[in-house]
Amino acid sequence: MTEINETSGGVSGPVERFVLHWGEMGTAWGVNRSVAQIHALLYLSDDPLTAEEVAERLAMARSNVSNSLRELLGWNLIRRVHVMGDRRDHYEAEVDMFEMVRRIALGRKARELDPALDVLRNCMSDAEADTSISPTVRKRLAAMHDFAETVDRGFNEIIRLPGPTLLKLIRMGGAIARFVGGKDAKKPERRARRT
Repeated sequence: MTEINETSGGVSGPVERFVLHWGEMGTAWGVNRSVAQIHALLYLSDDPLTAEEVAERLAMARSNVSNSLRELLGWNLIRRVHVMGDRRDHYEAEVDMFEMVRRIALGRKARELDPALDVLRNCMSDAEADTSISPTVRKRLAAMHDFAETVDRGFNEIIRLPGPTLLKLIRMGGAIARFVGGKDAKKPERRARRT
């Protein structure tokens, strides 16, 4: 079983809705639904949970829970903790939103952007050595590489910012665009007040 059902009994109401929704969001991002649901449960849990407790609350097979916990540990989104008097492993999620998003972003970058940059570098190198490759193809590969490198550098700068600084930048939103864009940057349209 990979999702909460009516007989789970361990979660209800808003917790169940959040866990189910997080699972759906996970599938949209290419993450196994069970992994995302377990992450959501641990994120909302008051106390660390054992694998058995997770399996019971989400009505999942114990083997599925074990595999999902390993994946979440690999993403560094949860940690193994010990509880006095209990020899079993307990798990808790990172609850700092900026740290959680930072870890997810770093994991996605390592799995997606870094390999793409490597392929682009190799393609550019091979294209330079291959006389059958047209100048247009070389130019387009170089443009794609330059763009990806710029995104990578920008990502690395942003990801190192402390959470409070990043939050301030996010809240500034359009003001930053207007500052960088100069006079030509459009101000956001305001809706006319109804009287």
